[in-house]
Amino acid sequence: MSNCRFRASLATVLLLLSVSLGAETIVGAEAQYFPESDADWESVDPASIGWDADKLSDALTIAGQRKSSGVVILQGGRILAERYWDDPDDTSRYRNMLTGRDLRGWAIEDVASAQKSVVALLTGIAQERGYLQLDDAVTQYLGPAWSKLPVEREGLVSIRHLLSMSSGLATDFAFAAEPGVKWLYNTPVYHALMRVLVAATGMDRQTLTQSWLSEPLGLTHTSWTDRPWANSDIAVGLSTTARELARLGLMIMADGEWAGEKVIGDRAYLAAMLSPSQQLNPSYGYLWWLNGQEFSRAATSTARRIEGQLIPEAPEDLVAMQGALDRKLYLVPSLDIVVARLGSNGAAGGRSFNSAFWEALMDAVPDPAI
Repeated sequence: MSNCRFRASLATVLLLLSVSLGAETIVGAEAQYFPESDADWESVDPASIGWDADKLSDALTIAGQRKSSGVVILQGGRILAERYWDDPDDTSRYRNMLTGRDLRGWAIEDVASAQKSVVALLTGIAQERGYLQLDDAVTQYLGPAWSKLPVEREGLVSIRHLLSMSSGLATDFAFAAEPGVKWLYNTPVYHALMRVLVAATGMDRQTLTQSWLSEPLGLTHTSWTDRPWANSDIAVGLSTTARELARLGLMIMADGEWAGEKVIGDRAYLAAMLSPSQQLNPSYGYLWWLNGQEFSRAATSTARRIEGQLIPEAPEDLVAMQGALDRKLYLVPSLDIVVARLGSNGAAGGRSFNSAFWEALMDAVPDPAI
């Protein structure tokens, strides 16, 4: 990552990443472009800015072969490449996650666990507006017996522990370890975080998300939707389109701003969100995945570490939202790109969607950006 070119956007986060990764950082002065609406979203010709257009098309073809329903790639906020596929998978698992279509017929999908990263944003906004603090006990908002712990132990679990997957709770909310001692990717316990936000703000999840994210960013197809197929612990999902997922990424690349208006002004929180939240799994921030670390993740039900980077084929400064069936939002500041992907399970032949797609995409990048 030496000689990487970084933009002024996300400057605080990038400086922290550069220190941790030993990268040389050059902060540019260009501004991001923000579309007023989907109808007038500007595009950029890949070849005109040094991309190999044929290889970029090949990367999208690979995405299509791996059951994508939509891929959007932005550079500097403009559409660098975009492609959609109808009905990529006829399995019930995918059909359960397809919650609608926009006027063009493009899929609106439940983004699965990628929603976690959106809730991390909402938590940062809530703290900035004075509704809560990260080190507050969860019990302060949900009351006693929200878990299966004794009251004295329950009071030690903080909002920060929920954000970093280090609550010490098992997936059934029973005791597994002291808070901060064990990292466990724990979706049922994570869902308590939205309950905290609702209790702290007095707004339901739909109103909260609409007011703080959808309206400022123009997210007309983003909403919380019921999951009739799921158990009560995970019964609500966040649905959106590939373009609206890309808008979220663009806002973060712009240091929490949209077209000059602050969406989240707490850059220290954004930096923490996209940095290791603990050392048990340094590839995890506040409900965001981080590339370029010692190991990528721990297995869902154990503390077993899986060695290596999250995506060895991608730049080390990549950060990502990730959800089941390979719902993805990737941000790569060194390339100034945002990539949103929806669809079904993109793994094939023993190789992940992450690896196959990023190997192909990196073949297309302009030489000076490598």
